[in-house]
Amino acid sequence: MSEEYRKMWEPMWGCILSLMIVLSLFSVSEAGERRAEVIFKIDLKAPEGAENTRLWIPYPMTDEHQVVERERIEGNYTAHGVYREQAFGRAILYAEWKGPAKNRTLTYTFSVSRWEVIKKDFPKEESSFNPKGFEKYLLPTTFGPTSGKVKETAQRIAGDKPTILAKAKAIYDWIVDNMYRDPKVEGCGIGDVERLLVSLGGKCVDIHSVFVALARSVGVPSREIYGIRIPGGKIGDMTSAQHCWAEFYLPGYGWVPVDPADVRKIMLERQLSPGEEKEYREYYFGAVDENRIAFGTGKDILLNPPQSGGRLPYFGYPYAESDGKPLDDLFGFNLGYTISFKEP
Repeated sequence: MSEEYRKMWEPMWGCILSLMIVLSLFSVSEAGERRAEVIFKIDLKAPEGAENTRLWIPYPMTDEHQVVERERIEGNYTAHGVYREQAFGRAILYAEWKGPAKNRTLTYTFSVSRWEVIKKDFPKEESSFNPKGFEKYLLPTTFGPTSGKVKETAQRIAGDKPTILAKAKAIYDWIVDNMYRDPKVEGCGIGDVERLLVSLGGKCVDIHSVFVALARSVGVPSREIYGIRIPGGKIGDMTSAQHCWAEFYLPGYGWVPVDPADVRKIMLERQLSPGEEKEYREYYFGAVDENRIAFGTGKDILLNPPQSGGRLPYFGYPYAESDGKPLDDLFGFNLGYTISFKEP
């Protein structure tokens, strides 16, 4: 291609790519859809005399299942920007306040269109694949080892299964049959897999960390997806609506969503006996509803700009530091923020 033609076409590629994403959203399935405006407000609870206060917020991006349109970011911060962490490409909204301040505020507003994802037309025969192309989705993590008791459990559940799909389904069914939702767990849980294989009780991060660790132990590429739910209704609060689900990679087909945690949640809330959850068990293997916004994936996260504290087990909540010290734990409930939504 000549230099003249390259210069003529280069500015159009961004528009073409955006159009392709939007068109793909309508071809996923005859899927449910949800639209909402999300308003994130923070009045950061930090020491007034702190010289350097920093804040990181999960920043959802447009992908094949959602379209995110930015509207505005406002506040009394000294500086702010959107960055990506290196390992998984997670987008991060970052803000900092230099010098002492009586208050530190930020409001972040965006609009989102989210589609239900249905991936159930599995091929009759699986393609071969090169595990080297999926190394980071087969590796152990700090709280999700793939050896020892974890591997032994995975081998017992799925070691004799002949395909990736059969292995993933066996692990999914084992989790639905054996784990349970523990409402006493803080936030979405930590995801300490070895402990969870003993207690068997947890919330969405816990349950899907078990799915991912077991799957990786028997060669199934998998990952957790962190995000937040859009509650029912036209307007409301979603400050504590963070959610996690999982995906596994089926060769020749793509990433397949699963949410055994929602099956267990429905069983708890509706007091279903074993067997009565069948329709939910079938739905959430290969599908997730439209009432969720994805933030991204990744464990053992080094933020960008880097935090002073240790790596985060995952990045699903706001995180902040003052003068190099974390202001709260992983869940950030005491940072001073609210998240609300309204439908257009």
